[in-house]
Amino acid sequence: MTRTLECVLRAFLEDPAAARYGYDLMKATALQSGTLYPLLARLKEGGLVEAHWETPAEEGQRPRRYYQLTAEGARWARLELAELAQRRSRGGAGATRPAPGAI
Repeated sequence: MTRTLECVLRAFLEDPAAARYGYDLMKATALQSGTLYPLLARLKEGGLVEAHWETPAEEGQRPRRYYQLTAEGARWARLELAELAQRRSRGGAGATRPAPGAI
């Protein structure tokens, strides 16, 4: 698991039922858009995150795309973070690159 993925999963798990928009996630993770949005796209393709557009309530505001963990995504995120914590507590390598094809 990369540090980037870890940051994003932790941000989502602060409130797994909450939908978060991209800029909010950028602030929460300190990631740049060029790093965050491709990761969100991969999580969405993997069925771990769902996304939807929200129409602004006031005229002149831009629409926002909200992202939310799916039930499977929340389960997977908790499992992956728990395994990472175990590896770290055993003195493991910490963050590692995901296997090819993994998210």
